[in-house]
This record gives sequence, structure tokens and C-alpha cells, in this order.
Amino acid sequence: MFGSLCTVEICTSQGLRPGVIKLEPFIKQNAWLQHMLNGPDARLIDLQDLPRDLAGDERDWFVRPVDDSKQIAGRVMASREIVDMAKSVITLERQEIPDGSLRHDTQMMLSQPITIMKEWRVWVVDDTIITSSLYKEGARVIYRPEIDDDAREFVRHLIELNPGYSEAYVIDVCRTDDGLKLIETNCINAAGFYAANMLDLAHAI
Repeated sequence: MFGSLCTVEICTSQGLRPGVIKLEPFIKQNAWLQHMLNGPDARLIDLQDLPRDLAGDERDWFVRPVDDSKQIAGRVMASREIVDMAKSVITLERQEIPDGSLRHDTQMMLSQPITIMKEWRVWVVDDTIITSSLYKEGARVIYRPEIDDDAREFVRHLIELNPGYSEAYVIDVCRTDDGLKLIETNCINAAGFYAANMLDLAHAI
């Protein structure tokens, strides 16, 4: 099933296979750590601790939940914005927070923003690249069914470093001034299609 991550409950209740293929957090995959855009120097902090940890901080951070929950999309935010977001959550009682929303104990990843020149999404099934799409070039959102040769080889190398990570997933990679980097992995069922060949993906699955 493709769509919102809320389909996890539907797939579980109906016993659907493969249903939704869940992932372990990419940031905790040691085999990839040295290749991650936000990996080696990232800070992992529970949301409830952000106001204390960022008190007096005036920097911008790239921030996202550690797990692939889509509670918020990863983005660059000023420290004060992150603190305000955290405070809006921790002022609520735990039972008031809907499922799928940020919670007091949601683990967040913070890292230094890095300029990205190109971004690609690659669909992987059984450790094999099936299809890919460019989705951003500089600041422009551009969907084209293409990937640079060295970026494709970089993804192949990442797969070889961490075989069996998941039956199927998407992996986002990018080009920076410091070379090619792994941005993140995502649940294949809840990832945007961009300009991928979905027929090839359906056949592979």
C-alpha cells in the first residue's frame, strides 16, 4: 500500500503482505555513518530536552525526527523556532497528543546546515536499484527521471556496505561541495514518487 504512514494500521489489521515495509532509523546504521550528510556530527536529543539544550543558542540547525515517522519534514530552523516548537508540544499532557504527532520523548536529530547542489531519490528492492529521480537542483524543485552516473554508483556502494537493510526502501542522496552524501532513507510506501518509473517499481515488488 502506498500513501500515508497511517496505512500501517490497516495493513496490520488486515494481515496484508508486504503491506507497509518499516525501517530502522538510518542515522543508527553504523555502516553508513561516514557517508551521511548529517551523520557523524549530528546531535540526537529528546524533544523535551530541546529548550534546555538550545537555551541562548542563536544558530540555525537542520532538524528532523530520528525515526521515519513523518511527524515533521526535515528542514532548517533557527534555534528559537525549534525551542518554540518543542514548548508547544511539552505544554500538552501526553494523553492530549494525537498518534503520529511529535511527543515529549520523540528523539530529534540536529546538525549543521550544508549547501546541497543536487538531490536524488533512489528506490531499492532486494538490494537492487530499481528506479530513480532527480527532485531538486540547487533551490529549485525539479522532477526528472535521471541520476548522475557517479551518484548511482555511490548508491550501489551504500547498498553493498549495508546489505539487507530492508526488503524495500528509498534512499535520498545528494551532491555537496564535499562530495556525494547520503541524506536519509524513507519508508518506500510513504515516499513521494517524483519522476520515478512506478511500473518498474510495482513489478519489482
